[in-house]
Amino acid sequence: MSNSIDSTIQFATQQSNDASAVKKLNGLTAKHGGDFDAAANEFEAMFITQMLKPLFESIEVNPMFGGGKGEEIFQGFLVEEYGKSLSQAGGIGLADHVKQELIRIQEAAQAQQ
Repeated sequence: MSNSIDSTIQFATQQSNDASAVKKLNGLTAKHGGDFDAAANEFEAMFITQMLKPLFESIEVNPMFGGGKGEEIFQGFLVEEYGKSLSQAGGIGLADHVKQELIRIQEAAQAQQ
């Protein structure tokens, strides 16, 4: 699993090496005070949420006690909260890798200036 995370981060890094991405990162850093912990945790929560969605979409709803548009809408909120909760409880280790990569990108951007 670590290899797939590393390859995903490397791919994202290659995509972000253009000048506009570096400028956006500098703007983000200036705007948010370089709070990479929060950004990395938020990214991991979103990633976990996206991984959980197919699991919940495959569950059949009992038509007697559930279903409808309301349940569809609130199920999405529930899955999102599950993702946030799992991330806060330690997650899958993705946040640490994302934070390290954000720091590396910022250092490279500052070296270019």
